[in-house]
Amino acid sequence: MAAPFDGAALRDAVARACSGIMPAWPLDQAVAVNPHWRRVGVPIRRVAARLAVLGDFRVFPARDYIRREWDAGRITRADLDAALKIRAERDGRAVAAERCIAGLEAAPRVRRAPLLVDLLDDAVQKNRRWPWREAIVFQMSQACATYFDRHQADWRASGSPDLYGFWRESMAGDHGLSARLGLPGLMRHVRRLPLRAEDAMSWALAELGLDAPVWRDYFEALLLSINGWAAWCAYVGWQKVPAGQDDARLSDLLACRIAWEAVLACAAPPAARGPAAAALAAAWLDFPRRVAEADAELEVDELWQEALEIGFQRDFARTLRTPVPADAAAAHEVQAVFCIDTRSERMRRALEALWPGVQTRACAGFFGIPAHYAPLGTDVRRPQLPGPAYPTVAVRDVATAPGEVAADGARSTRIRAARRRRLARLDQGLGAVRWPNATFSFVEALGVAYLGKIAHWIRPPAAPRVAMERLGMPAAVEERCRPMIVGLDVERRADLAAGILRTMGLGDRLAPLVILCGHAGHSTNNAHASTLDCGACHGRSGEANARALAHLLNDPRVRAGLRSRGLDIPPGTVFMGALHNTTTDEVTGFDLDLLPPAARARWERMEQIFAQAGDRVRRERAPALWMDASLAPEALLAAFRRRANDGSQTRPEWGLTRNAAFIIGPRGRSRGRVLDRVYLHDYDARSDTDGTVLEALMTGPMVVTHWLSWQYHASTCDPVHYGSGNKVLHNVVDGHVGVFEGNGGDLRIGLPRQSLHDGDGWYHQPVRLTVVIDAPAASIEGVIARHAVLGQLCDNGWMLLWRYEGDDLRRYERGRWLPLEV
Repeated sequence: MAAPFDGAALRDAVARACSGIMPAWPLDQAVAVNPHWRRVGVPIRRVAARLAVLGDFRVFPARDYIRREWDAGRITRADLDAALKIRAERDGRAVAAERCIAGLEAAPRVRRAPLLVDLLDDAVQKNRRWPWREAIVFQMSQACATYFDRHQADWRASGSPDLYGFWRESMAGDHGLSARLGLPGLMRHVRRLPLRAEDAMSWALAELGLDAPVWRDYFEALLLSINGWAAWCAYVGWQKVPAGQDDARLSDLLACRIAWEAVLACAAPPAARGPAAAALAAAWLDFPRRVAEADAELEVDELWQEALEIGFQRDFARTLRTPVPADAAAAHEVQAVFCIDTRSERMRRALEALWPGVQTRACAGFFGIPAHYAPLGTDVRRPQLPGPAYPTVAVRDVATAPGEVAADGARSTRIRAARRRRLARLDQGLGAVRWPNATFSFVEALGVAYLGKIAHWIRPPAAPRVAMERLGMPAAVEERCRPMIVGLDVERRADLAAGILRTMGLGDRLAPLVILCGHAGHSTNNAHASTLDCGACHGRSGEANARALAHLLNDPRVRAGLRSRGLDIPPGTVFMGALHNTTTDEVTGFDLDLLPPAARARWERMEQIFAQAGDRVRRERAPALWMDASLAPEALLAAFRRRANDGSQTRPEWGLTRNAAFIIGPRGRSRGRVLDRVYLHDYDARSDTDGTVLEALMTGPMVVTHWLSWQYHASTCDPVHYGSGNKVLHNVVDGHVGVFEGNGGDLRIGLPRQSLHDGDGWYHQPVRLTVVIDAPAASIEGVIARHAVLGQLCDNGWMLLWRYEGDDLRRYERGRWLPLEV
């Protein structure tokens, strides 16, 4: 029977513990997140101390990493002294440099608060059987993988519809569990587990003897002990928010985990149980003091984090202060609008150097369309927008006649049906290799035909990227299948277009040809392929958004609506969609049959410029990928394509690795400079008199780049908890949920090691994002005042903010703008 606990207090403790867990998105829509996002209301060092005590989590770079950077001279004494000076000004107390340097000799001394399993599982027994903590994670992880599987397994275990009930049934059905754990009476206690999750929590708390003041902290530690699945359950709950629904999966997971503690307590030898329970209660009553001790110990680590950043900022600030070459062309023939992604910077720089007639611009890669996209012939509704937002606009593939935009209903029906049949046959073929008893016979039956697949691995072809959105679609159909916005009347379409043009800063400055250039990665046999796609498009290709926006802005009815809103697109201006393949740096144009002759001629010239720019960018990137930059252009492109098509390649490209800063300002602040670690978003404060565009950028792209920055930071600083491990060992769970490293353990979340580490050391430099805004101080401060989370990010140390004052730079420090002295 459940103990007579205060139900409201218990529910409150559960809710508070669950509120700290940030969702982890699935593999096929890898939204990069700050895993500490739900803790940014607390100063970063306090969060680091709390997480260290809760579960040995790391927020700051490891000291051995800092030591290597210090020994190699990448962090200098000047950097450390500057960090110490800033700290003294901020907190009013000095820290000695010698203390920081001495601290590099050992890991931080932090006392982690134990779970009951840690106190019961003695070191001697651990050597004789399965360690209990590992066994709990393995059992729960396998149960979760089975429960959440909807796509991969060809049969599914039946059971309770709620997670706790399913787990309870899986425990009761595992008759080998007692022997594996060395606990003969275990199953007797498993069968006593209450039927409801809330009753199980009350029962477990009674067995453990824990009082209400420690519940929240202990619950959070339990969730963090299986952090991967906790993050997945948080994601499942996140998806219910738009409908105003609650989801109990995360609290159910907590009920499973605390019930495991209580079952162990009941099954353990009586001589061990009493002392362990007493030690557990004492340790968690001591939790605040442990956190305070860790906070003091981690002061050194926070200072080294700042010194590491100052090392980057010194060169960054010097670059920004260098005079910028003037824009050579008074009027441009072509504008190419790219995503703010750091990988776009090289392409933009190369294009502008090759032809003065092109102007490049940047905005978030979903191009302002909060879309869900339905590829033709599928039931998919795929989000195509930043992770913090929810889609409100439908984009659908529409089949048209050549040279026409209007949908051909009969043609669409035929194509949709034909593609469904093709995809069904493909799925049937894949099913033959999914069945466990068919795998080897399938290969044997194919015989020599299967050698072609093997040959592609041994010698990958130098073939261009194949879009998954067009899988199973004939080439002739693909050319006439166009993503378009559907379901909006003309007035709403015009409102959407007006907002997008103003945010992009293109309202009255349009070239005859405007190329909207989304981007996507290109890799083979890569579970984390979507981490190389557009972070502003939910880890997807930006093609659908770029093409849909081009069709929207070319629509005469929308243009008429824009004129009534004070935005007059010149009659000769044409928009078109394109895609930048960031792995091979090729650019592909779409809907070319719709271009009038003058626009087609400009595109044909741009194709040549794109090809030359791509070659420049490939030569710049080649050394970091261990490739020969001296190859002839055709050979180098072929080498990049083969790398992308190589199923054994663990590093098809570096993605956003080494991202470090974000500039919101006019292209004049960045043109001609090497800023390949920087996100860039065009913005002109002179055209934003009411500050609405700045507010949209600070609450949108600035938050997204912060999430991206912290995903890379967390996966580097704590690869055990926030990294997905070694790609070579990955096993995909449910086709898209996530990966196991090997055949068990917790669900691994975050970036794989190969995305961050070059084999000799960390290639990513874990610095916090430095945001530079070219806008008046009052405008920036006004946005921060209206959005509390932005103040928390800056004041609590989660992000660093600068602004331009004339040609100089100033840094934001808790409501003040101070001189930038780096």
